[in-house]
Amino acid sequence: MRAMILAAGRGERMRPLTDRTPKPLLEVGGAPLIDWHLRRLAAAGVREVVINLAWRGEQIATHVGDGSRWGLSVAYSREGAQGLETGGGIARALPLLGEYPFLVVNGDVWCALDPAPLLTPPAGVAHLVLVPNPAHNPDGDFGLQDGCVVNQGGERLTFSGIGVYRPALFHGHPGGAFRLAPLLRRAVTDGQVSGQAFRGGWCDVGTRERLTVLDRQLRGGQ
Repeated sequence: MRAMILAAGRGERMRPLTDRTPKPLLEVGGAPLIDWHLRRLAAAGVREVVINLAWRGEQIATHVGDGSRWGLSVAYSREGAQGLETGGGIARALPLLGEYPFLVVNGDVWCALDPAPLLTPPAGVAHLVLVPNPAHNPDGDFGLQDGCVVNQGGERLTFSGIGVYRPALFHGHPGGAFRLAPLLRRAVTDGQVSGQAFRGGWCDVGTRERLTVLDRQLRGGQ
């Protein structure tokens, strides 16, 4: 199964750190965020990775190169300076991802999850990894009930930014820049999204404060 790392975001809430450095290259625990993802994907058996690029994306391409130092083959989906948001970025990369299900990881999260068990095609059009609700998202995003993601009911959890998708999820997409969430909610309504809860280490590195806390935790061996 191929994988995609979403690395095109501007990182407005991380400024001024991201004025000169794209968010996936910010370091935690002694390594850029994107390196943590590449290591885990390679260890899980992934061999082909697509990375989308927008804000200061060529810095990412220069750092990662062809991916060979991780035992990976890396291709790039370049979106221009403004980016295409999550849904539009994945849709743009579909020709590189192929016709089979693929794993997607947000480049601005850190997660201790072993992705190897995810490398199985989902029964529906998507399979989401959900985590306990952090302080900045107390109401969660979805419910999880008997392995199915639901919009209402079940245990309320937060989308981790990690999921497996079939290309069919993006059929009929609006084109250009668009968000992933509306596509997922429609698929959830249709009963086409499975899910799992992960209760280990996870962080949405969306602010400088969270970046600092995560860095301290990783350097302290937590």
